[in-house]
This record gives sequence, structure tokens and C-alpha cells, in this order.
Amino acid sequence: MLSVSDAEAIILQLVQPLDSLIDTEVIDLFTANGRILASPVTSQLDFPHWDNSAMDGYAVRSEDVQDCNEEKPVVLEIIEEIPAGVQPKSIIQSGKAARILTGAVMPVGANTVVMQERTRREGNQVFILATPKPKEFVRQQASYYKAGSQLLPTGIVLNAQEIALLAACQCTKLNVFRRPRVAILSTGDELVTPETPLQSGQIVDSNQYAIAALVQQMGAEAIMLGIVRDEPTALEEAIANALTQADIIISSGGVSVGDYDYVEQILESLGGKIHVRSVAMKPGKPLTVATFPTPHSPLLTPHSLLPTPHSLIYFGLPGNPAAVLVTFWRFVQPAIKKLSGLAEGWEPKFVKARASQELRSDGKRETYVWGQMRLSNGIYDFYPASGVQHSGNLINLAQTNSLAILPLGIARVAIGEEIQVLIQ
Repeated sequence: MLSVSDAEAIILQLVQPLDSLIDTEVIDLFTANGRILASPVTSQLDFPHWDNSAMDGYAVRSEDVQDCNEEKPVVLEIIEEIPAGVQPKSIIQSGKAARILTGAVMPVGANTVVMQERTRREGNQVFILATPKPKEFVRQQASYYKAGSQLLPTGIVLNAQEIALLAACQCTKLNVFRRPRVAILSTGDELVTPETPLQSGQIVDSNQYAIAALVQQMGAEAIMLGIVRDEPTALEEAIANALTQADIIISSGGVSVGDYDYVEQILESLGGKIHVRSVAMKPGKPLTVATFPTPHSPLLTPHSLLPTPHSLIYFGLPGNPAAVLVTFWRFVQPAIKKLSGLAEGWEPKFVKARASQELRSDGKRETYVWGQMRLSNGIYDFYPASGVQHSGNLINLAQTNSLAILPLGIARVAIGEEIQVLIQ
């Protein structure tokens, strides 16, 4: 049985990111939210595009307005008004000024803006009541970004702020990584779909829905393959089918040591290499991780007839629903993030928090307790979910946002004691 840290290291070593030459597609800016850049972005525009005013006021020559104050103002003639979006028509010469509004293009000859609160206007004259600094309130062309240089790097997620920048710089076509394809199946004769009336002994398959939601939250494509009965031939056909259409396969159930747990032997019969068989954690001990060195059929991309070069990874998760979620958050989530092309930030995220209640385990395995983490006066407090913390109990998993970790050998954490918490 592997430790959690050893299992994590093995899994993340197995994952190779999508290829930036093969596994890409070009998309429009309107569909870019949440996608990951596959190549750097440059723009042909300087930013700002031209010298412009950062303030409502008057565009002047700084040499004309030296040593002025309210008792001894400098008087300039106003020769033009320049609103935003209008090209200036005049050249500002000695003794002249232009009324200018925020964002408007600076006229030729002017190099400073005097904010209107430091002026007094009478007719076509403006009285400058304070000496401005040279280039004050002038946003100079290319001072934020110079055309042709890198605007955004490869491997970042495009969120609202990046999309706003790309729109402003007229970068409307983007090369992004394709979405990872994740095939999902559930195993078990006792399982039925949520629409099926329950008979005695049956269980609704919630795992497939939970896994699909998590996969989609990470921007990957969920391929729902349904429920597979505990019959070797049916299970082998389902896994073989999944191998032809996914980058990652996730099954739930069938990976323990029961009489109907066939997953591992089927993976090996199909050519898979098993790297993880069980992990010293609770919940989530039965965890199978395998790789297939080449896809069973070419995994085609939109722009190439070549198969993807990375190995396909199989995650056999436990059957109990809480154990499925815990093992997904701990191992599968970072694997999908790394595969997706993220340059950084795909590792699990941990923070320190205080235990708001006493936490207990048997100390024999690394134990995960689900609950809510809340920030209070700059310090995180962890509140375990009420009710029974059992791998089959989905009820108190709702509205949780984190998992407190009790390390191997630690049977008790006292109130107020610091603990490590995994952010979901």
C-alpha cells in the first residue's frame, strides 16, 4: 500500500501535458473563457495606442507653466477642445492650451495636462493656478505594452481580465489547447440511473454525475459511458471502447478485493500497466492507476492525423460516493489540470487552518475530513461537516469546500490546533 505522497508523485509523473503543436485549436475570443493558451500572444498595437490624457483638464507645454500659483497664475489662450475619440486639429504653441477630456489624444506640441481643479477659466482663457510636473497626467504611447512583444504566455487560463486585454489589443483569434477528453463509467449490478424507480437493494449511480461535474468544472470534456454490470466481458468491452476516445478514463467501483472486482485484471489483459493498487488513506484506500502507452486507436485532433503522444491514464476509483470525491480532489483533479496544458498551478492546493472542533481518526491511515473552511480575522478556521463522516454518506458532503488532513499516526487533533487543509 502506497503512502498518499508517493501515490501523488507517481501519478503526476505519469501525466504528460497535451502537445502544444498537435493538441490545439483556434477559437474566437467570445468562446475563450476558461481555455488555456497553447502559444504566446502578441499584438500589433501599442498600448496605449497614442499619447492621451489621464484627466479632464488642459493640454499645455510644460515650459509655459513654470513657477505659477494662485497669486501669480499663468494665462493661456484656449484654441481647441478635444473630447475622447476626436483627432486634435491644432498644434499647441507657446502661450496656447487645449481643453482636453479623459482619454483624448494629446495634441502635437503639448506634453503635460493640468487638471481642471488647478485652473480657472474665463472665456477663451485659462488661468493655471499650480505648476504641473512635466508629462503629468499624460499616458504615453507604448508605456504599458509595446507592439510585437509578448502580451500573454503559453499555459495560462483565459479569464475575464485576460479576455478584456485581448479584446483591447484586437487579438480575436487564439490558439488554445483542446479540451482533455475524460471517459467516465460506473460499475456494479446494484446501480441504477436517477430516473429509475428504486427496487430493494439498488443504489442510484451518483458517482458518474459527480465526476462529470468535476471534469467539466476544469474545462475538460466529459464522455459519459453509463453503468457497466459486474460481468468481465461487459466490463472489458466498455474499457476497450473508452480507450479509443479518451485521454483519461475514470471508473468507480470494482477496484477492491471483492469477488466481483474485475477492473485490475481487465486492465492488464488490455495491455495496461498498473502503477497504483491501493493508498494508505481514508476514505479512498482502493485506488487503481494504470497507463496505456499508446491509444488503442488514433486519438485525432482537429488539425492533425497523428495520434497524441502521451500515455492514456486510467483511474479506478472506489465505489463509495464520498471516497470517489475525496480521491478525485486529491489525485485526479491535479492530473487533469496538468494534462490540460497549464504551465503552473496544477498541484493540489493546501492551506493551514485551525480546527474549530476536535477531530479524530484511527491513526492507521492518512484521514480526510470534509467540511467548510472560513476566514476570520485573517485566519482560516476549519469546521467539519455535521453528521457521520462515512465514505457512503453524501448528505453532509453538500456545501463543503475543503478537506482537513489527519496524517498517518495522528489519532486526535485538539480544538484550536493547526491542521493542513486541502482546498477542493
